[in-house]
Amino acid sequence: MSLFGNGLRRICAVAAASTAAEMAKLVRSALLETNTVELRLDWLNSDAERARFLRWLGKRHFGKATFLATCRRRDGGGKFAGGVDRELYWLTQAREAGCQWCDLEVETLSKLPGKSVHGYPVPPRVLLSLHEFERTPELPRRMDPPAGAGVDAMKLAAKAHSIQDSLRLLRLARHSRNFVAIPMGELALPARILCLREGSALSYAPVAAATASGQVSLDELKYLYRAHQLTRRTRVYGVIGEPVSHSLSPALHNTGFIARHVDAVYLPFLVHDLRDFLAAVREFGVRGFSVTHPHKRTILKYLKECDPLAAEIGAVNTVVVRRDGSLIGSNTDYIGVLRALEKKLRIRGSRVLILGAGGAARAAAFALVRSGAAVAICARREKAARELARAFGGEVVPRAALRRESFDAILNATPVGMHPHDGVSPLAPSELHCRLVMDLITRPHKTQLLKIAARKGIATVPGVEMLLEQGYAQWELWTGKRAPEAAIRRAVLRAAETSRPH
Repeated sequence: MSLFGNGLRRICAVAAASTAAEMAKLVRSALLETNTVELRLDWLNSDAERARFLRWLGKRHFGKATFLATCRRRDGGGKFAGGVDRELYWLTQAREAGCQWCDLEVETLSKLPGKSVHGYPVPPRVLLSLHEFERTPELPRRMDPPAGAGVDAMKLAAKAHSIQDSLRLLRLARHSRNFVAIPMGELALPARILCLREGSALSYAPVAAATASGQVSLDELKYLYRAHQLTRRTRVYGVIGEPVSHSLSPALHNTGFIARHVDAVYLPFLVHDLRDFLAAVREFGVRGFSVTHPHKRTILKYLKECDPLAAEIGAVNTVVVRRDGSLIGSNTDYIGVLRALEKKLRIRGSRVLILGAGGAARAAAFALVRSGAAVAICARREKAARELARAFGGEVVPRAALRRESFDAILNATPVGMHPHDGVSPLAPSELHCRLVMDLITRPHKTQLLKIAARKGIATVPGVEMLLEQGYAQWELWTGKRAPEAAIRRAVLRAAETSRPH
């Protein structure tokens, strides 16, 4: 058993606020979700607020709650401006208020006599922490508390510059006891979610404000990713792309897994380099993944097999990983575009303009031509537009001609207008001469392009509709089960309406 307990107790909520009143509110919220809470005393904006908060804490009885006090100094990456003596003073006060644990940085321990906390009246259990904010250093096979230091557990938080960096930290967790692994940065987000599965004693999640890069909120860690329930038997799926922080796919697929009681989790993988990700597939236990911009065409050269439809399109958005590690590619974007558009447009005989010439545009063009539409391509890269139009017997329409051309539908397959650049549209109002506009962007739900179209009285189809349709097909391909469409739709639409991306 971990020193912090098992199951949900290993999710450590982080309470960090500038005032005692705000901290107290965060503690109450945290204890509704987990029994383990880190108190970031260094975030409080004055000694008076620290004293006020600890008085509040000391007067209350929280039953089985475990509190871990942290008053991290600036040279350890925290906000506390005082010296070692003042840090130890506040940790002593935290013990008086009922905190069972404290986090002590290696920078502080190195300044104590004998490099030991023995004799100091800090909380009875000590977590010794090391933060590497710029890199993941060379790591030993295992990391144990230094003998004679009065330390019960070790923590290493390190910035990952590659997916392989984050894997090295997970291996350290696998081979160490009473060790907390904190991979930092967006590249490390999947490893951060899987760290409990790999043996980390704790996984941190903010109740409100993030206190480190790449953090997952407490609500997401517990309910969306179910980090405390994952085991080595849990099948891992994910989305690879750059960017991926805006993706609604984790809400889509994880909701399906929960509703159908499938032991699986779906994670967002920020992928700069496909080889970096593919080298980690086996160790992460990845059984399949979605492919988004900019990897939909590049992934083709790494596949052992590709279904004929995806090969003809020339882009893959869905990969199955076989037990021998080989990759099988397919394309469900095709299905998504057709099913989403068919609800609003009679496709056969219509004239459709596609903006863009990437993987999503290729799938859309293929689907529309196969269904009897005349397709025109308009793209910033003229050569790519010509190649795509030639591949599907379409025409190329230059941007300058859009003010005088008309279409039955215009479909945006570019990332222009994607979160966080919500206020940008790929087309001006004077370029929208059509009956329907569809935007494949899913975040924000109502893009600037769709808002402009609606103001002109043009029917709109948000990208969420295409995402859902292709996602149902993808989910069923991976699981062999029927997708719980109603539950997934509710979860995705709820996530799409929120301002914070998953």
